[in-house]
Amino acid sequence: MDKIDFKTELKHLYQPGSRDFVFVDVPAMNFLMVDGQSDPNTTESYRVAVEWLYSVSYAMKFASKDLGQDYFVPPLEGLWWADNPGDFLARNKANWHWIMMIMVPDFITRTMFNAAVEKSAEKLTEAPASLRLETLDEGRALQIMHLGSYDDEGPALEHLHEVEMPGRGLTFNGHHHEIYLNDPRKTAPAKLKTILRQPVKPA
Repeated sequence: MDKIDFKTELKHLYQPGSRDFVFVDVPAMNFLMVDGQSDPNTTESYRVAVEWLYSVSYAMKFASKDLGQDYFVPPLEGLWWADNPGDFLARNKANWHWIMMIMVPDFITRTMFNAAVEKSAEKLTEAPASLRLETLDEGRALQIMHLGSYDDEGPALEHLHEVEMPGRGLTFNGHHHEIYLNDPRKTAPAKLKTILRQPVKPA
């Protein structure tokens, strides 16, 4: 059977350029999600969240073959924010909130999701309480491809918030969204590719 690569099928969502912020209309999509707070580099809950997201995602992927479907598990994504927006731009990660997530194809049913959670529970610790399958509808957004370390995103985000959005008469319409196209454990920081996305609406 053919194996779906959503990064290719949804090229407009997963392959923006790296020079300028561009508009994209993001359709409603299903995601496996886990909520959390604090520095993702040091908190155990972040590691557990990502571990569960991948375990359940791969269990659903393998189960989909019974439907005559196969696909590459989509990349890890994250929604990020802070109660004080300044903490976000200043990279004060201890004050960050996050929702880590992986996209789930429409043909994956809730029954398949529940079965995948049960299967993952056989080999992992207790599932995060917030683990869920949920629809995210972002709509109109600005996005760009960031090349380099995660900690070097600040200037691009500052430009987005202080130049691009005001200049286009826009304001925030959702949390800052990042899509991670590389495994940071296997990729040099300078070669990381991260999509930076911000849902927007008229100011």
